[in-house]
Amino acid sequence: MSSPKQPRTLIEAVRHFSDPDVCTEFVASLRWPNGAFCPRCGSTEYSYLTTRRLWKCKACKKQYSVKVGTIFEDSKLGLDKWLPAVWLAANSKNGTSSHELARQLGVTQKSAWFMLHRIHLAMKSKGFVLSGEVEVDETYVGGKVGYMKRDARKRKGITRRGGISQHKTAVMGFRERGSGRVQARVIPDAKGSTLKPIVAERVKDGSTIYTDQWNGYTGQGGRFTHETVNHAETYVNGRVHTNGIENFWALLKRGLNGTYVSVEPEHLGRYIDERVFTYNLRDRDDYGRFSAVLSAVSGRRLTYTELIGKAS
Repeated sequence: MSSPKQPRTLIEAVRHFSDPDVCTEFVASLRWPNGAFCPRCGSTEYSYLTTRRLWKCKACKKQYSVKVGTIFEDSKLGLDKWLPAVWLAANSKNGTSSHELARQLGVTQKSAWFMLHRIHLAMKSKGFVLSGEVEVDETYVGGKVGYMKRDARKRKGITRRGGISQHKTAVMGFRERGSGRVQARVIPDAKGSTLKPIVAERVKDGSTIYTDQWNGYTGQGGRFTHETVNHAETYVNGRVHTNGIENFWALLKRGLNGTYVSVEPEHLGRYIDERVFTYNLRDRDDYGRFSAVLSAVSGRRLTYTELIGKAS
């Protein structure tokens, strides 16, 4: 199969992917660069049913589409809708809301919301170990108690005088200097018993970590060179600062507060994955980010029941 044509702008992408045959060939070229194979038995022997855009395995006799085993599986929407949606999600500086996506694609807000969560799942990083100089910090995400309706506060057991942990979700982040890559994840709390194992898991021994003076980071057992900055006095002390990860927090909250407005804690992880993805691939062009998402759609499936019932 020939290598896919590369649209460079949103309008080019919309025009290019208006043809379902072009969409199928494009996704197949990225998913199966060495040729299609059966997702059930792995056989590379097949016949292609042109009118139905399906492959038929000659070994197990089963039919399969390019959507099987991907975030697109079981979706009634065609790839001519999905691919522009991926383009928008991958290349929006502050994220794309489900209402905006619904208007752009001509689908319902509910469908657009489901699409975005599936796309965000494809953006999830497989994880990597950071090394060298690493900034580590935590932040809290959530609305101000004063802006919450009385019924919402009562339902969540929140008082106006309650501590920050009552109504906000803790998020931990890392930024590796040099590469500029970040990692971020939702955490249950900011206690040392929570933070230290994550640092040990994500940062290579012998690295230098920079944090503020929160005592949850102390006592790393000599595994790292640990330097702290006292934010009550200064934000930068030579190379000792956390400005890089704090810059990421500002970008994250700009998207969460300005685009998505209200994100439930059970869904927050996927929105963070999306912001981490766009940040780490910020030096790529639009097509580069778009193709990176499509290269990760296989093996990642999210049903609506899972989304509303036990979201991660």
